[in-house]
Amino acid sequence: MKKVGQEYIDKRNDLLAQKTIKGLESRNMKGYYAKTKEEALKIALDLIPEKSRITMGGGMSVKEIGLCEALEAGDYDFAPRSNAYEADVMLGSTNAMTDDGVLVNIDGNSNRVSAYAYGPKKVVLIVGMNKVCDDVDGAMKRARNIAAPMNAQRFDLNTPCAKTGTCANCKSPDTICCQFLVTRYSRHEDRIHVILVNEDLGF
Repeated sequence: MKKVGQEYIDKRNDLLAQKTIKGLESRNMKGYYAKTKEEALKIALDLIPEKSRITMGGGMSVKEIGLCEALEAGDYDFAPRSNAYEADVMLGSTNAMTDDGVLVNIDGNSNRVSAYAYGPKKVVLIVGMNKVCDDVDGAMKRARNIAAPMNAQRFDLNTPCAKTGTCANCKSPDTICCQFLVTRYSRHEDRIHVILVNEDLGF
């Protein structure tokens, strides 16, 4: 049963997704829109050839659409994060993005953002519409005040944001806000693929 007002949320997300896909295309990245998790899973599997060597970061959104299970059941080779640069495909999400296609990510160990920037031949990102923001400033605020505190809590880290739920711009030894990556353009065509999903996914 759909919640009250869902048809208007769906319509808003449809329109916002089309704008965001155009923004991605203008930045030499490819965008897709899935109305359901099942559609998102099909698009993702179509982008990943069998026998590919695959790696991923924390990937809550990847898990939420069932992609991990589908790949584990198929003919794919999973590589550890430490070998991300040697992978054919890097799977993940983004902490936030703008409606004109800029991706914003924060990382602690930097294995995720470094692989997004360089290494794997293809990067496939699963992104809930809850992560689309008006501009880079809004995306950065979302990454720092929503994604980072929730991930710090998920990993049971001793940071101010894990305790208060909001960024304190800390220099804690446990901070996960070590590296900030803003991807405004992909020099390599057909490398970064963003699957927007009409769902609230990840943090």
